[in-house]
Amino acid sequence: MLAGTMFLFIGGSEIIFILFIVVMFFGADKIPEIARGLGKGMRTLKDATNDIKHEVTKSAKDQGVIDTKVTQDINQEINKVKDEIDDLTGSIRRKM
Repeated sequence: MLAGTMFLFIGGSEIIFILFIVVMFFGADKIPEIARGLGKGMRTLKDATNDIKHEVTKSAKDQGVIDTKVTQDINQEINKVKDEIDDLTGSIRRKM
């Protein structure tokens, strides 16, 4: 079904080419340092996003804007769809 490695619609050869350019530009000794910095930045962004989401949810609950029964039903449906997708992708991963 899926031909080759696909990551953000980029094939394996393109990823190798990009990595080659990065090594040529920055040097092999700087790549772990750059990756560490990118990881920390992404983690900070994720934490900030989660904090904002929790604050918005908390204030909406305090104001009575969110109907908790409706949101629980929606979350249950989302979890069902996630489980179905995991089942499907699990079988695809085992075949590869």
